[in-house]
Amino acid sequence: MIKSVLVANRGEIARRVLRACRELGIGTVAVHSDPDANAPHVREADVAGRLPGASPAETYLSAERLLAVAKSAGADAVHPGYGFLSENAGFARAVADAGLTWIGPPPEAIAAMGSKIEAKKLMAAADVPVLPELDPAEAGDAGFPLLVKASAGGGGRGMRIVRAPGELDEAVAGARREAESAFGDPTVFCEPLLEGARHIEVQVLADAHGTVWTLGERECSIQRRHQKIVEEAPSPAVGPELRAELCDAAANAARAIGYVGAGTVEFLLARDGRFFFLEVNTRLQVEHPVTECVYGVDLVRLQIEIAEGARLPAADAPEPRGHAIEVRLYAEDPARDWRPASGVLHTFEVPGVDVEFAVPASPGPGLRLDSGVETGGEVGVHYDPMLAKLIAWAPTRAAAARRLAAGLRGARVHGLPTNRDLLVRILEEPGFLDGDTDTGYLDRIGLDRLAAPLAGEAAVRVSALAAALAQAAADRSAAGVLGGLPSGWRNVRSQPQRRTFEGPSGQVVVDYYLHRDGLVSELCPGTSLVSAAPERVVLEHDGLRETFAVTIAGDAVHVDSRLGAVTLRPVPRFADPSGRIAPGSLLAPMPGTVVRVETEPGADVAAGQTLVVLEAMKMEHRIAAPSAGTVAELNVAAGQQVESGAVLAVIEASGKAADTEGNAE
Repeated sequence: MIKSVLVANRGEIARRVLRACRELGIGTVAVHSDPDANAPHVREADVAGRLPGASPAETYLSAERLLAVAKSAGADAVHPGYGFLSENAGFARAVADAGLTWIGPPPEAIAAMGSKIEAKKLMAAADVPVLPELDPAEAGDAGFPLLVKASAGGGGRGMRIVRAPGELDEAVAGARREAESAFGDPTVFCEPLLEGARHIEVQVLADAHGTVWTLGERECSIQRRHQKIVEEAPSPAVGPELRAELCDAAANAARAIGYVGAGTVEFLLARDGRFFFLEVNTRLQVEHPVTECVYGVDLVRLQIEIAEGARLPAADAPEPRGHAIEVRLYAEDPARDWRPASGVLHTFEVPGVDVEFAVPASPGPGLRLDSGVETGGEVGVHYDPMLAKLIAWAPTRAAAARRLAAGLRGARVHGLPTNRDLLVRILEEPGFLDGDTDTGYLDRIGLDRLAAPLAGEAAVRVSALAAALAQAAADRSAAGVLGGLPSGWRNVRSQPQRRTFEGPSGQVVVDYYLHRDGLVSELCPGTSLVSAAPERVVLEHDGLRETFAVTIAGDAVHVDSRLGAVTLRPVPRFADPSGRIAPGSLLAPMPGTVVRVETEPGADVAAGQTLVVLEAMKMEHRIAAPSAGTVAELNVAAGQQVESGAVLAVIEASGKAADTEGNAE
């Protein structure tokens, strides 16, 4: 029997494993890097061990340090979670060699699936359908489009789509760099790109006594940068006959490699109903909660019990019940090329959550939250920017989608940009509701539509008015004299009160009067004030009352209402001239490392041309010229660390350069 588990991970997955251990009465050991010293998973464990440093390589990817903590804390088992070392056969062997129980598949099974190239060969031998594997040097002969893929790892890193011969070399080189950085293995291969296909995966669970369960399928087709953002079970495209075929293939794959524990067999489902093997994830998946909600099983608990030698019932796996949909809430800006964000998360609240990290007792409707962050926490640059997973389950798919969209709309997330509005729009989009999804869904529907803020222009205006009234109420409540008198109140109308905000689409100037006849504002004609407090404003328009929750955090004012969340930044009446930035400056959007510089001082550049490539949050980010011009300044070099907002380069516009040349003549 296992007595104490070291969880070799962080964030929400660490919290998920810790909860399962607590329910089983097993002691827990957490680990943390220096930036994670105050993270929730550290506080929730019985004991926590420090991994000195910040980068994954020196912390969560250091097998030596992890095992040292396990020994010091007296742990007798290790759960790797997902990501980091969860699919590292060497780490699994090191755990066993140290006399500890490895809560995962045998190292041999991990090694067999650790290379996607070798995995394809094994699956073909087991009669599981596979796509051809192409050597990058000869892939162009097979025609286009192609997909370049890293042989090791997952999570969409080291993947590139290639549609023309001239793009192949750069795509292969970029995929190799990213794979080397993320997984320590630069090996890549190519395969035909199956457009219009769905990403379908089957959850498998196997014990050490020969029993293999298949717990239905999940659909994970909606992806950005080849990373899943919406997952559901079951798939709206899979009927009983196809489900049986997929589950048989998954079971064959598991038996072919002697699998033990929880794992996932991933497939591409073509439009004509054919399916092809992608890979086996020899670990728990991020999206495992949808299977737990539909099948009523605790996959983490079963992982632990199987590692202790327990047998699965020889009878068939549990029957499904209802439908579940999960979304991944990221600190990122979809409209700006999915730019990840870091910094302080001032507010993180999701009202109406029924369970956290737990398996629901009934098919719903209900809402589950699995999160690694909390109000006041900091999202760093060293790890994935996922904040949380929100899961809804219900008797029907439509009911689950509606419950999940409502939960997201009601969430209060302040301090960082997120993909929340995008997720709501997906859940309410007619094609999604009809089950018409594939791996090209985001491109097909269009980010111009899906990434548009939920709050339109009218909502921004009235939210700005609410923010101004809340700030005025805060000023009056802090006043030493006549604090109960509304700010700017006059018996006779005089100059309006004015506050200016930087809004989502430019400045919003709020002019308003408060006098004996009430509120008058040209920004929102016909709107009257019901009540105003520093954190809550109620306005009425056309007989309808709207409530606005107002929060001041950092340098921003956050306004939440049913109209959509709006973030505003007060514009000071007198700007500090020292804060001005030279026109044409290219700023680092986040802290990171300069991977490449693709220009030089004095070079002529075109609008949209990549000038600098940054690596941050495990991905490469291209910094492009905002307009055509000449590189007047270049302030960085490859390998250099930069902070958010650092001036990477300055582009002198073409017109200005021409004028300068004319004057010189």
